Amino acid sequence: MIHHKSCPVCYSYDLRLRLLCADHFKSRETFPVFTCAICGFSFTQDHPGDDVIGSYYESDEYISHTDTSRGLVNKIYKTVRSMMLRKKRNMVEKMTGLETGNILDIGSGTGHFLSIMRNSRWSVKGIEINEKARAASSEKFGLEIIPPEAKSTLEKASFDCITLWHVLEHFSDLHNYIAEIHRLLKPGGICIIAVPNIDSYDARHFGQYWAAFDVPRHLWHFNPDTFGFLFESRGFKVTDIKTLPLDVFYISILSERYKGNKMAFLTGIVKGSYFAFLTLFNKRKCSSLIYIMKKWGGCL
Repeated sequence: MIHHKSCPVCYSYDLRLRLLCADHFKSRETFPVFTCAICGFSFTQDHPGDDVIGSYYESDEYISHTDTSRGLVNKIYKTVRSMMLRKKRNMVEKMTGLETGNILDIGSGTGHFLSIMRNSRWSVKGIEINEKARAASSEKFGLEIIPPEAKSTLEKASFDCITLWHVLEHFSDLHNYIAEIHRLLKPGGICIIAVPNIDSYDARHFGQYWAAFDVPRHLWHFNPDTFGFLFESRGFKVTDIKTLPLDVFYISILSERYKGNKMAFLTGIVKGSYFAFLTLFNKRKCSSLIYIMKKWGGCL
């Protein structure tokens, strides 16, 4: 188990227990989530190390690795994903100002996003830790996806855009990945990162049952302030924050299921609608946020 004696972001030793959260998805084990009293960053404490964390992903229900359609929630996820793929492509083109270029997707899963980018005449590369997901990318889309240990072979300043769609929260070597992103981006290049928002309305409501805690797979729990502090101290400038408004429905349904609600789907839709309405007036409280960043300086 990995125990952090200091804050992974500001290195303060003033750490406080935020809550105890169960792994509702697989192991049923309980893990503490701590918060730094100085910078406010939250993280999963006493989590499995890299040598054993893989076992916590071993399930046919883990859709980003298996592409399963089993179960109603996963069917909804895949329907929403099809809609979001087009939105993501349009976002990349708008934020970079390019209709074609070089893009790297870190945590590329089963390759759907890179496939749609390649169909839009972008030159694509992906990094994916899961061997089965890499194989699925190759078999279904003919994509060549490399494992994380090969990322150092990628050429410096070779990408116009780097994307991470709900994967940064999984990386134990957080600072190393930030440095690699900075190394691989062209000067003025754009990085787009989507992560859950621990300060969202749904996170506050569901507490320990909030599905986006997803311990111990999610190691880091960001809000707009801690995310900005982390990246802007390491050679990036956050230029915009956008929302993923549909995520709240998926998260609310799962959270209600984790609470043992037999009407989880209906209750989740109702609560998700309420949270989505509230975020129309404060997007910084949305369940998931997309951070648009530009490389501007040296990575510290």
